[in-house]
Amino acid sequence: MGDAHRIGVVGLGVISRAYLDTLVGRDAVRVTAVADLDASRSAAVAAELPGVRALSVEELLNSPDVDTVLNLTVPAAHAEIALGAVTRGKNVYGEKPLAAELADAQAVLEAAAKASVRVGCAPDTVLGTGVQTARAAVEAGAIGRPLFASAVMITPGHERWHPQPDFYYAPGGGPLLDMGPYYLSSLVHLLGPVRAVIGASSRLRSERVIGSGPRAGERIPVEVDSHVSGVLEHEGGALTTLTTSFDGVGTTAAPIEVHGETGTLTLPDPNHFDGEVRLQELGGSDRRALPPSAGYVGGARGVGLLDFVAADGGRPARASGELALHVLETMTALLRSSAEGRRIELSTSVERPAPVPLTPVEQWR
Repeated sequence: MGDAHRIGVVGLGVISRAYLDTLVGRDAVRVTAVADLDASRSAAVAAELPGVRALSVEELLNSPDVDTVLNLTVPAAHAEIALGAVTRGKNVYGEKPLAAELADAQAVLEAAAKASVRVGCAPDTVLGTGVQTARAAVEAGAIGRPLFASAVMITPGHERWHPQPDFYYAPGGGPLLDMGPYYLSSLVHLLGPVRAVIGASSRLRSERVIGSGPRAGERIPVEVDSHVSGVLEHEGGALTTLTTSFDGVGTTAAPIEVHGETGTLTLPDPNHFDGEVRLQELGGSDRRALPPSAGYVGGARGVGLLDFVAADGGRPARASGELALHVLETMTALLRSSAEGRRIELSTSVERPAPVPLTPVEQWR
């Protein structure tokens, strides 16, 4: 355990439990400290985990027992915590998006380069068998040359289930910045980076009602667009139509479909690690399920951080800060395009992450 990579967790909200379930008890990493603005919360979490200290955020960022800061704060705080980590010589791996504003995300990567530390960012669900099996099929020529794709995420809004949903409707939130990273990261894996976008968006409700928890019935303001659509032009020439919405009851549309000259692939929800990938070939009427052929089997939140740690000194991390920056620029460009009524070319690009070979759960854990 002495050589394990030491992790300090900042932000102990709902998603932190999934990360801790993956990270605690592993050989390659060791959680050494936790911090939250609510000191009682960090004390309670630390009490459950032997050898883990409850610290203030400032103490954790300065701790010599932390190699990488796992940043699970709300989106508005992502950049502040990330900068606090890298300027103290620590790696940072964060929840998506990388930052609420593109300039802040760029500042994080620039500071990390100066400090010779690394930045990683969720989502890591795209490293599971769902997206990776589809990517392997595309690269094997199962659908011929990819021509276009569709990506659809429609829900009635997270306030129905989340007890503290305010940040979903504050700057840095909204359906695109919240859920878009799953879809856009998947599309980069499948079709490559984006060169330009055209977007349209709306905000037709000024308030939302919390549906669960101690604040049930409370009304919260909507400060961001709650429906965003757009067209992505990929560098290879393929087009993607994208819809993300907190304004619909539901949809029968596939989360992602990739259409090629000789076939169509239907992908599962990229917010999950696995799920059925189906192929319909030209001339056929049925879509057949493809067996998992790539990806982390039985993936769970945090596998991207394990991949990030394993990449230290070797190959580039798959859930990298560079990919997160490109995805963030794609999303912010869609919102700018909607506001300005014009096509916007992106300034960033990124190499497609290395594909994930089929990796049994006992190997990655």
